[in-house]
Amino acid sequence: MSNRSYYAKTAYGATEVPQQERSTERSWIMRFAKVRLPWGNADEVTPVSFVEDYSPRDLRNQEQLKREREEQIAKGIYTPSPFEHIDLQTRDDHECFRYALLSKASHFWIHLYSIGRFVFWLLLFVLFITSCMILINVDEDPQELATNLLKISSVVLVFPLASWAIGKLVIDKFPNLWIKPSRGPIWEINRRTGLVTVFDYKNNGEYKKNGTIGELTAPFYEFDAYIATSPDSQGMPLNVLYLAHRYRNIMINFGALLCPGPDFQPPCALWDFIQNYMNVSRPLPDLPQYEEYRHLDPTTAEYDRLTGRNPRYWIDMDDATFKQIVNDMHQRVEDIDTFERPNLMAGYVTYVD
Repeated sequence: MSNRSYYAKTAYGATEVPQQERSTERSWIMRFAKVRLPWGNADEVTPVSFVEDYSPRDLRNQEQLKREREEQIAKGIYTPSPFEHIDLQTRDDHECFRYALLSKASHFWIHLYSIGRFVFWLLLFVLFITSCMILINVDEDPQELATNLLKISSVVLVFPLASWAIGKLVIDKFPNLWIKPSRGPIWEINRRTGLVTVFDYKNNGEYKKNGTIGELTAPFYEFDAYIATSPDSQGMPLNVLYLAHRYRNIMINFGALLCPGPDFQPPCALWDFIQNYMNVSRPLPDLPQYEEYRHLDPTTAEYDRLTGRNPRYWIDMDDATFKQIVNDMHQRVEDIDTFERPNLMAGYVTYVD
């Protein structure tokens, strides 16, 4: 199979971008973003969490579980897990990166657990400090005072402790109760087709009642990346990456994928990752989660054949080496030179903003 027969005609290649129309006025995007990032010269970087979240140990565990599952299926003794049949609407492989969130019901149990745990430890710390100060400075019977403080603490801590316990019980023991997909994905970037899709759940501003999902789709090279900066509740700047279509009102906010923060380097690294992922003239980004798919992407498979890449490079990696790679990626993201690069897309389109 040739590379061209595998990829769609619309697939993105950095050297095959067509000439495009003059961009339209993007006044709407300027309300959200002030900095447009340049196209091209993407470095081999990625947000550090994309590496950290898939350790070699996790990959080996997944491989072992898959092997055991296949053996049990062959013996006819396999019992599916309670949530194995649930489609979470997400996908991240050699063909596309499709993003979806869990349902509101799922987030309720997650928040019940995490907020309950946080509030419990916070209140416990505050009550401990307060109780010590009272016992030291108040001239009353220490035993009676300690008993009263213990009663007050029990009343104050019971609700966050109950939230923590109930949330953990549901998450650990009742996956069918909390693992529920949302109505559908939010966005998709497709390497094989070169298209970007935003899934539309509204129709002229109104939520669709018949359950249908609209799709707003355009070629990747018709989008530009922006960094939006807004203050948090303490006034600290939060930077987030947006992908905005040059001619239509199509926009992706990547804040749910990469948490907004005070530094601009992580959103820039995400933009480099997206460009590298979509560019079929280059291999897939060499990340742990893509190792099992590399042989399925023609450009990547050819690259690996020519370079002699170990097909088990990540999965057989030792912990010390993985830690060093993560540290190196931290430094590479910190040193990213995005704003010093020329915008190569300017050779194919005239910008009006």
